[in-house]
Amino acid sequence: MYNNILVALSLEHGISEIALSAARSLVSEGGKITATHVHEPPNSSILAFLEEDAAEKSHQRAEASLAERVEHDGSIPAVLLEGQSAGRTITEYANTHQIDCIVIASHQPGMKEFFLGSTAALVVRHAHCSVHVLRF
Repeated sequence: MYNNILVALSLEHGISEIALSAARSLVSEGGKITATHVHEPPNSSILAFLEEDAAEKSHQRAEASLAERVEHDGSIPAVLLEGQSAGRTITEYANTHQIDCIVIASHQPGMKEFFLGSTAALVVRHAHCSVHVLRF
């Protein structure tokens, strides 16, 4: 059992409830679960072709979507992180917030992930805590 679990959610996939349920089964009595998503803002080359407030609107949509995923359970705080690399951002947050388990989903890897690595693979390699990977 774990005392401080971070559930890394991808807002593009509908596996949030499964991931949160897995975290609930892994957390110790009195332990804490935090849900997070890494918002990757558009890079500067792309921003030149978007409306001025596109990055802010994207952030607001991500924040609202994350809050919606955990609204049914008031005991799970939602933390929206900003970063260019989801895997690095998740591991940095976990390493600096005394997280003892990360719950993250991973799809079946394809050729792109074979050569470049997926977010889940990066988290597994670099986190200083246990990582519980859910396959879908």
